[in-house]
Parts: sequence; C-alpha cells; structure tokens
Amino acid sequence: MRAKVEAALEQIRPALLADGGDVQLVDVNEGVVTVKLVGACAGCPMATMTLQHGIEKLLKEQVPEIKEVLAV
Repeated sequence: MRAKVEAALEQIRPALLADGGDVQLVDVNEGVVTVKLVGACAGCPMATMTLQHGIEKLLKEQVPEIKEVLAV
C-alpha cells in the first residue's frame, strides 16, 4: 500500500512544488496515512484545505483502502 500512496503523492507534488511547498510521506498504518507538509506548505494558512481537499481526496481516489490522512 505504501508504494501506491507514494505514487499518488507524486501526482500532486508538482502543484505543491509550484507554490514552494512539498509533502513527505511519514507512515502508512492500517489505512491511516501520515504526511508532513514542508516548505511554504508548512506555514500556509491554507494547509488544512490542501491536506483535506487535495491530498486526502486524491489518496482516497487512488488507494481506496485509505481511511484518513493526518499531518504531523
């Protein structure tokens, strides 16, 4: 499942990099994905929206086993 999550993150990464940010995969455990937002994303007030409506939505579409995406 980790490989599927990493592949899905590669799809959204260019948009994050274009805004000066990035996402790092921390862990995948029993359907819960933990990521770390870095760069401009780390301090951005829109980070929660990016996480929920961008990253989490894409991951759930690409990897249906995903239950939740959390940021650390």
